[in-house]
Amino acid sequence: MTVYGKRVVEYIIQKHPNIVKEILIAKKLSKNELKKFKNFKVNFIDNRLAQKMSHNGNHQGFFAKINFEQKEWDICGNNILVLENITDMGNLGAITRSAYAFGIDLMIITGIKNLKWDRLIRTSAGAAIDMKIIVFENILEMLNILKTKGYLLIGADFNGNCKPSRKEKTALILGNEGEGLSKRVKEKLNEILTIEMKRNFDSLNVSAAAAILIDRIVNEC
Repeated sequence: MTVYGKRVVEYIIQKHPNIVKEILIAKKLSKNELKKFKNFKVNFIDNRLAQKMSHNGNHQGFFAKINFEQKEWDICGNNILVLENITDMGNLGAITRSAYAFGIDLMIITGIKNLKWDRLIRTSAGAAIDMKIIVFENILEMLNILKTKGYLLIGADFNGNCKPSRKEKTALILGNEGEGLSKRVKEKLNEILTIEMKRNFDSLNVSAAAAILIDRIVNEC
């Protein structure tokens, strides 16, 4: 697997040097800049190859070939985040960063059969390597599992409470920006959590809303 971008490459070499197979660089670096890569195999490539490898993305001249495999995780922890049909990789990456930084114990991505891990690692600035993530296609089945495990199911939607109920085990469920949570998901919720707007505006980006609501779940429950 190859990921690109200066920030994600630096995160990986600092936090997970053991998974790095090779560093590819498509820019000139000073001797001081090269020192951070002294313990890794480094190859320099031209910009044409870099553009091809990144599919014309903003690679910033840095690539890392890594050994990464999706792990299997148990459904446990006090604070779980469940995503329904959120498929935009930019949003998924930003949500993963917030979930990991704010202390979510497990993130469950539903509605996707095959997650593009290289893109998630890149868009999350490397946080996806450390965040416990489960990919589970059927959200209704997952919510049933969470209920049997004693989780309070809190969905993000309009006309709900601004503060969550206090409970040891909580699952926050977020839908995508276009459709929100599906009707069948709403029927399984224990309560609704809402972000109150001070001005007349449709809604926040789902990743921004996720950061706010994750903080409420973690720090107010």
